[in-house]
Amino acid sequence: MSGSVVAMRLHVGCAMWANARWQGRFVPAHLPQAERLKAYAGWCDAVEGNTTFYATPARATVESWAAQTSPGFRFVVKLPKAVTHEQRLMGGEAELSAFLDAMEPLGPRVHAFWVQVPGSFGPSDVGTLAAFLRRLPRGVRCAVEVRHPAFFTDERAARLLERMLDGAGAEWVPFDTTVMFAAPPSSAAEREAWERKPRLPRRMRALTAHPIVRYLGRDDEERTVAGWQPWVPTVAGWLREGRSPTVFIHTPDNADAPALARRFHDEVRALVPDLAPLPDPEPHEPLTLF
Repeated sequence: MSGSVVAMRLHVGCAMWANARWQGRFVPAHLPQAERLKAYAGWCDAVEGNTTFYATPARATVESWAAQTSPGFRFVVKLPKAVTHEQRLMGGEAELSAFLDAMEPLGPRVHAFWVQVPGSFGPSDVGTLAAFLRRLPRGVRCAVEVRHPAFFTDERAARLLERMLDGAGAEWVPFDTTVMFAAPPSSAAEREAWERKPRLPRRMRALTAHPIVRYLGRDDEERTVAGWQPWVPTVAGWLREGRSPTVFIHTPDNADAPALARRFHDEVRALVPDLAPLPDPEPHEPLTLF
């Protein structure tokens, strides 16, 4: 791949754009719902669209998302579970059409449509995934997250999926939970993550010019930072190759996720000095005792 590092961007973000523990710290307290995304976008320039998995929002709602963000902001929006889980990518034309129509106001803000398939979706289902990607409208960029262990432990299964995704121009989204499972949980939030998140080996290969990484740390900041260290030179290398990666930083409680996402960006920029810094967040009045 070719391209100037100066022209490349590293987008960073979180699993959500609103969290009660951010109020008065990262965003103003008691912020109306219609302004929360705009406040979040002052800290991060990407976000995971997890809510679309459960219900496709009204087009007017998506128009408000576009109005609150700049054209350079990036959404990775998850396809509805009716398409990916209930119908397992076979059928669901009406639900998919409604979803794509609702997302249209985001325009270039859509970094990729996120196809997260269930853990039972294995190597024998790769043909179904290939057929689904082929019937998507031209120009739709997709990123696929698989959770079947065979794709991570069986080299033949991994190569099969990689070849298919590469031919479709789709990315393979890794969800790195290795630091989460490196030691037993020490909080209620970590226990919930321990029970619900996938326990799979780390995967660090990019297939396209727009790789996406989902990283889950711990409630402890330094353990989170230590756990993402393998990704810092990897993402820096992608930038030098001319790729534009997007990295999402999760923790079990997500209390400090916006600041952690910016810290990750800073660590990568230390290795790639030509990478533009993130804009400074807009100041707001923090909670104070005086």
